[in-house]
Amino acid sequence: MSDLKNLYRQVIMDHYKTPRNKGLVDDASYKKFHIKNPSCGDDITVQTKVTEGVIEDVKHDGTGCSICCSSASVMSETLKGKKVIEAEGIFSNYYNMIKGKEYDADLDMGDAIVYSGVASFPARVKCATVAWQAAEESIKDE
Repeated sequence: MSDLKNLYRQVIMDHYKTPRNKGLVDDASYKKFHIKNPSCGDDITVQTKVTEGVIEDVKHDGTGCSICCSSASVMSETLKGKKVIEAEGIFSNYYNMIKGKEYDADLDMGDAIVYSGVASFPARVKCATVAWQAAEESIKDE
């Protein structure tokens, strides 16, 4: 395994074993969106708090494979503090990367780059994107 692939695997496993921003809050100022993928069992809920066009906080909770759960953690860290308009560009760029399409490697996506290898495993694309899709839906009207 190449050093880079090994590093990416370590980052994924770190976020899986020690997820950031995990746990939902009982707060009406957060918007919530839930997605369940019955074909593989991934089940994710994402909450976002947007204030004046900025994603102030992101929470997530759910169950699924290591790709799904670690991706939710990475997504939460990546989007926190970003303007909604910036997040929209990040979503599009991330989906392109995951699907093996052309993407902007210079766009700050935090640790999300570690999922670039998912493009080689089409069956795992949904795993890597489900939390991102839930987050995107939760900020849709902001």
